[in-house]
Order: sequence, then structure tokens, then C-alpha cells
Amino acid sequence: MEKNFIIAGFGGQGVLLAGTVLANSFMLDGKNVTWYPCYGAEMRGGTVNCEIVVSDTEVSSVHKQDTDYALVLNQQSFDRFIERVKSGGTIVANSTLVAETRPRNDIKYVFAPMTKLANDLGSGKITNILSLGVLSSACDIISKDALKLGVEKVLGSKKKELIPLNIKALEIGEQFSAALVQA
Repeated sequence: MEKNFIIAGFGGQGVLLAGTVLANSFMLDGKNVTWYPCYGAEMRGGTVNCEIVVSDTEVSSVHKQDTDYALVLNQQSFDRFIERVKSGGTIVANSTLVAETRPRNDIKYVFAPMTKLANDLGSGKITNILSLGVLSSACDIISKDALKLGVEKVLGSKKKELIPLNIKALEIGEQFSAALVQA
């Protein structure tokens, strides 16, 4: 099993942190993984994305032409990466900032108001981790326990006070997405 992920949004949305958490979660789950960031010099406000490739065996390459899953946090990223989603793949989009359109009929769409849900929890800064919860329920290839451990590992002792809120965001994203997927 080899799966490819793209996480994309504006600089400042925590895209690279979300990618780091996802990559670490896969490693903690015993998988082989690569993580590849891509950002411009402008960082905050500019476009940022990262690619994660996960496999049970050795990862074949870092940068893939197409992706199984795209997690996009803004409209610009949706427009940019929708064509890279493989036929049969999934795009998970933050419907707070992305119009709920379905320009392709060969992929699955999951729209969730991620920024709104994060703001309801008290901080828009946790949209990135909440989005991982939505993604985990939509793709069902990463254990929820491994994601929680990934959050704890990446935030570590330097940001220990942020761990409970981020775990709560992860759980809210998982619950919201699970309800969507069952509907």
C-alpha cells in the first residue's frame, strides 16, 4: 500500500505543521514515509503545500505526479490541486474558505467548515489540526491514536500547553467527518 497526500493552503495556516504531524503519525503507526515541503519566500499569506508519501514498504519516490488525497484549506489551493487528485481519489476542503463545487465527477469530495469549527473551539489557529481529523475519517488509513501521538510528538514539551486544545480539534474534525462519510 502506497498512498500520496497533498496538504495546501496559505502561509500562516499551519500547513507545514499539519504535514509534519501527519508524517510523524504515519511513522508512529509503523509506516515508511516521506515529507516534502514547498513554499515561496513570502511564506505568511503566500501559498504553501507539502506532500506526504506513505507506504508499508520502501517509498518509491518523494514527489508524485498525482495524489490520492488532497487536503486544501483555501480556494486557491483547491483550484490549484484538484487536477492532481487521481481518479477515484479524494479532495478534503475547508468549506469556510472554499466554494462547494464539484468540477470533476471521478473523485470524492469532503467539504467541512474547518475554520468555523476551529473558531467555535476558540482559535482559528487549530484549523490545521482539525483538518487532519477530517482527513483521517475521510481516508481511514491512519489510526486516531497515532494521530494523537503525532500531535503530542510534534508539539512536544515546548508547546505542551497547546496539546489538549489540538487533541480536541482533532477529535472534533474526526467526529464531523465521520458524520459526513456516513451520510
